[in-house]
Amino acid sequence: MSTPTVADAPQKGFFGHPRGLLTLFFTEMWERFSYYGMRAILAYYLYYAVSEGGLGIPESTALSVVGVYGASVYMTGVLGGWLADRVVGAQRAVLYGGVIIMLGHIALALPGGMTTVLIGLVLLVIGTGLLKPNVSGLVGGLYDEQDNRRDAGFSIYYMGINLGAFIAPFVVGTLGEKVNWHLGFGAAAVGMALGLVQYTLGRKNLGSAGLVPVNPLPAEHKGRVLGRAGGIALGFVVVLVALSATGVMGLDGLVNLISIISAVLPIIYFVVMLSSKEITKVERDRLIAYIPLFLATALFFLLFEQQPNTLANLAEADTDLNVFGFAIPASWFQSVNPLAIIILAPVMAALWMKLGSRQPSTPQKFVGGLFFVGVSFLWVVLSKFAANDDGKHLPIMLALVFVIMTVGELMLSPVGLSATTKLAPKVFTSQMMGLYFLAPAMGQGLGAQAVKLYSVENQQLYFSIVGIATIGCAVLLLVSARVIKRYMHGVN
Repeated sequence: MSTPTVADAPQKGFFGHPRGLLTLFFTEMWERFSYYGMRAILAYYLYYAVSEGGLGIPESTALSVVGVYGASVYMTGVLGGWLADRVVGAQRAVLYGGVIIMLGHIALALPGGMTTVLIGLVLLVIGTGLLKPNVSGLVGGLYDEQDNRRDAGFSIYYMGINLGAFIAPFVVGTLGEKVNWHLGFGAAAVGMALGLVQYTLGRKNLGSAGLVPVNPLPAEHKGRVLGRAGGIALGFVVVLVALSATGVMGLDGLVNLISIISAVLPIIYFVVMLSSKEITKVERDRLIAYIPLFLATALFFLLFEQQPNTLANLAEADTDLNVFGFAIPASWFQSVNPLAIIILAPVMAALWMKLGSRQPSTPQKFVGGLFFVGVSFLWVVLSKFAANDDGKHLPIMLALVFVIMTVGELMLSPVGLSATTKLAPKVFTSQMMGLYFLAPAMGQGLGAQAVKLYSVENQQLYFSIVGIATIGCAVLLLVSARVIKRYMHGVN
């Protein structure tokens, strides 16, 4: 999404940055605290036995549900950006999104079985879709276009994201696993509530950034468009929840439907753009070059977003959790990735700066991302050869899986948005940003199907096949890099 670049917000007050950055820093920190905290225990709550406070659904179904939840969040992000740009403005979108997220966590905190889980997840998907794409745009809106503090401001902001993600499993995970699952979900709700309180108090420091829609719907069309869109969305949600809650469709059917949607939407996007008569030949070539990069991103996230399902299960079911005589909660492993980002991101940034013009091209960086995420899966296989006397993974070996993944993330993820903006046809600039977010949605949607093939018993085979196949795709992308570069017409 986009937001007007303004400088009427207080320009000092937070380490030399606009005071509004402090507001957005803690808003996103608490939102990510709630998101990653809930995600750290969701799979466990779904598949733990009823006698242990869980819902007792089959493990494969539980892991798939976590996958399609992530896919749905990215798909609704496209709609959230559109609503902010055309209807409510980014500031109100963030506020409304935060309130809906809080209500979603409250629903999960209620002991209502699968019904409150579905209601909670639907609310979380809607709320995150409103908040997540728009809060980043507000950060950019605090600075003039030529303000040289902008990049540093985003670095500070992203530190808030990872700080929240790092802390969450220690609080939410510990409460959920050691005390009560619903208390853990309640802690996530409290985190989002704290974020809302400080956002409301500090909102005045945002000035006019995102205060009004940047491209509002014409007044004469607004009611009709919103009514039609709202009716369709509400009807879709109600039908899905009703079919699932009554057992007509079942969780597996719901997972399959969302997986199909996540795969079909990007295809529609590409067909519409490529068939448009408003783009030039060069723009069409660049769009063609973007297709393998898009697919590489989807494949990357298919593996990377198995942290809260297959890897979470591995941590709980087949890892020695006794460290110096203390039984650590399995959810704590979800803190490794954000911690690794905090440590490694400055190192990677310094490396690219040092290499300068000699740094890898965009396609080559995508190759690196795929390679390392594939290696991380093979590391799971290697980890089993260093198992303890009971045949379980050592905690340090499993933690290294997340670290290796992070290296791949730092090579691919930051480059993805940049490549999207540079390869976008002028008439589809906004839609291309929406298309980018459909890549992780597609990856997680298809990943929800892949994890059905996983079990603790066949982990070696599963991680071997997926890891080797991903490295094979990395090699294929590397071989194709020169052709892709040619179709990029000078874009690096």
